[in-house]
Amino acid sequence: MRIAQVAPLAESVPPKLYGGTERVVAWLVDELVSLGHEVTLFASGDSKTSAQLHAAWPRALRLGRPRTDPMVAQAALLEAVAGHATDFDVIHMHIDWLHLPLLSRLGVPFLTTCHGRMDLPGFSDVVRRFPNAPFVSISDNQRLPLSEANWLSTVYHGLPSDLFRPSFEPGSYLAFLGRLTAEKGPEAAIRIARAAKMPLRIAAKVPRGERGYFKEKLEPQIDGEQVQLTGEVNDETKRQFLADAAALLFPIDWPEPFGLVMIEAMACGTPVIAFKSGSVPEVIDDGITGFVVPGEAEAVEAIGRLSELDRREVRRHFEKRFTTRRMAQEYLRHYETLVHPDAREVHAGIKPALAPPSVPDGLPAP
Repeated sequence: MRIAQVAPLAESVPPKLYGGTERVVAWLVDELVSLGHEVTLFASGDSKTSAQLHAAWPRALRLGRPRTDPMVAQAALLEAVAGHATDFDVIHMHIDWLHLPLLSRLGVPFLTTCHGRMDLPGFSDVVRRFPNAPFVSISDNQRLPLSEANWLSTVYHGLPSDLFRPSFEPGSYLAFLGRLTAEKGPEAAIRIARAAKMPLRIAAKVPRGERGYFKEKLEPQIDGEQVQLTGEVNDETKRQFLADAAALLFPIDWPEPFGLVMIEAMACGTPVIAFKSGSVPEVIDDGITGFVVPGEAEAVEAIGRLSELDRREVRRHFEKRFTTRRMAQEYLRHYETLVHPDAREVHAGIKPALAPPSVPDGLPAP
């Protein structure tokens, strides 16, 4: 198939450091190419890909200098997609809703994966204007605030099976990986680690808008001994960081649509202790790949039960549920359905929509 993948411009594909959406797009693109498909990636010019790269903007916006108005770059991206739309069998969008007015009028098959939360003000008003636009969710929980959208199914994220080498030795510290914002739970992670009398290592970036929060709430608690801040990590340093941990703490305080770091930890054989919120119960097999807990006291108790978990089993569950091959094959079935809308065959392995979709689910990959 001739497939276009359209990525956000905030980060390169893959991102140099932090950037979950762009990282997933990179993995999906490379897997589709390896399966023999003709893929074009619309992304920033500093992206690296096995597909054909169409540079819609010279550099990723977050690290680019001088800073660019994001709407200017988005306009350039949409113009690039519009100019080549008929070159593809299907266009897969990863930029939320901006493309809906354009692609709905061009008459080309397209699919949208939203990577963020769906309960933001105004989102539902926009999506209701495009009732036939097909969407895929990254968790069942993600779609709950927008049940009226045309959901085809849920496709969980996947990462390359050989990206992280697992470690089956017990780790010596607790890990926290992510943005240092209140909703991600870094304060809770510090309290949990202190109560469990275990060291905590934090690998994270401080967003521009959260520097006040970091200075006031977090920096005074980072003593460089029990609580250490290592900064942002790349793929190699992330692997070591996660593999050497006894567990990843994921004490989120918001409806996380997926939580990529959870499957990154699982790929390393590292169990996850996470609050029961958002997609967590869908991603973590409680008592197998980690513990899903209601709060801090239960998280501390779960740390004392880590010896009950088999790190080899954590890795096996990752390989079964969260690889790029599985993700790409599920998307390919949806692409085929969009290209051949009269097809009605439903195949096993696709998670059904929570409400009956208007576009039929499933066809085999070519």
